[in-house]
Amino acid sequence: MALPNTLHTYESLQVGDVFEFTRIISMKDVRMFADVTGDDNPIHVDETFAADTRFGKPIVHGVLLLGIISKVLGRDFPGHGSVAVGISCRFLRPVPVGSEITVEVKVAEKLEKHRHVRMRVFVYCGGKMALGGEATLIPPSEEE
Repeated sequence: MALPNTLHTYESLQVGDVFEFTRIISMKDVRMFADVTGDDNPIHVDETFAADTRFGKPIVHGVLLLGIISKVLGRDFPGHGSVAVGISCRFLRPVPVGSEITVEVKVAEKLEKHRHVRMRVFVYCGGKMALGGEATLIPPSEEE
């Protein structure tokens, strides 16, 4: 398990390195995201509306989960100075508002030609994968 807030450069990253981050996604988080993006779909922000859906309660925006992955990559692992080149994913199951999630990022490949790193990215909720995908990024350099 990699240490947070440590500079992880292209040279120091190894295939198989893993980092995890856990947090609870509150209704306040979801409402702030809806305010910033304008995505106020009632499936996310209206408990009465969401109660009558297949989910039975509000669910977290999938893109909010991607934003948390971006935070992990840019702040925690590899950390400050990382630049995402691309992130793609599949949303596999809904994450109910108020749930604890665990984000896991794992170094899958080092791409020597451009000194990029391909990471597998996951979000788990209740022990089940809710999101799976990959990110390609430029890790920080020693100068950063």
